[in-house]
Amino acid sequence: MATQSGKTTGTLDAIIIGAGFSGLYQLICLRDRLGLNVQVLETGSAVGGTWYWNRYPGARCDVESYAYCYTFSPELTEEWEWSERYPDDAELRRYLDFVADRFDLKRNIQFNTRVTSAWYDEAANTWTVKTEAGESFTAKYLIAAVGCLSTANVPRIAGLESFAGHWYHTGEWPHDGVDFTGKRVGMIGTGSTGIQAAPVIAETASHLTVFQRTANYSIPARNAALSEEYHCRRSHRKTAPNLASQRCTADCNSTGRPAAQSSHLHGQHPAGRHAHVPIGSRHPCGHRVPAWNPLKTCRWCKQPNFASVVDKLPSGVNVTQQCCSNQQLSTTNHEI
Repeated sequence: MATQSGKTTGTLDAIIIGAGFSGLYQLICLRDRLGLNVQVLETGSAVGGTWYWNRYPGARCDVESYAYCYTFSPELTEEWEWSERYPDDAELRRYLDFVADRFDLKRNIQFNTRVTSAWYDEAANTWTVKTEAGESFTAKYLIAAVGCLSTANVPRIAGLESFAGHWYHTGEWPHDGVDFTGKRVGMIGTGSTGIQAAPVIAETASHLTVFQRTANYSIPARNAALSEEYHCRRSHRKTAPNLASQRCTADCNSTGRPAAQSSHLHGQHPAGRHAHVPIGSRHPCGHRVPAWNPLKTCRWCKQPNFASVVDKLPSGVNVTQQCCSNQQLSTTNHEI
């Protein structure tokens, strides 16, 4: 295996370059699902990919948090809670670090390692990858998970090398930040990064001049902290089936109809009986609704993801409820 001090490593099944979103997922797929011997090589000192490097003022994902995340693990989705509609760079780094620890990925990642070359031996059907430190790795498979924005584009501006002030590139921002208090600042470009950075820099700089070639169309992000109500609704939604498409297995041949305005799943029986529809329980007519994989209690309202019948059911109908701990609860419902 590879070591920081070694110059030559043994043969691996696969080499992955980059420990961002795609690199971490490739490691999970190749190591945990296929059982391959895998090594990840990462230039930075931690996981994060583009979010390891992008730390400029106002850096934030422009995709909503519930969509900008992994979906391969229901357990991971349940365990992680986003704080904002559009997460900032720090929260995204925390998320990826959480994923790396959750799936024990760091033991197969070598940080502070810059790849300088990759050569394919057609006769041997292997790749040889060399690093800046002189290490050599050999593997059958090579995955370059470096993304499309991994190289900083520093414009060739005349006089840049002799510029007496400080200059920074947003893709290589100092990890300890930059204090613009009282400074005159010039910013080149108004793409997504420029649009995010300009108002934040302007808050502290004495003057900000933006150099723009072509104006971009942009709309307000309307970012906000995610409320407890949002998390509560989403927690229950993850457990709720589409009752409108689940027919009762008995002779009534009816369907439940969910009420979207409630954080708990409700159903309206055609006969007019309005009831909470418990997870893994019976249809309001008294017959079992097909079960699915229920979660435990809602993390926010702390209520179990099943509910009691609250309106009229036929007297003496036995309703069997299955709570999240798979305990069977039998109750007899009487007219209210």
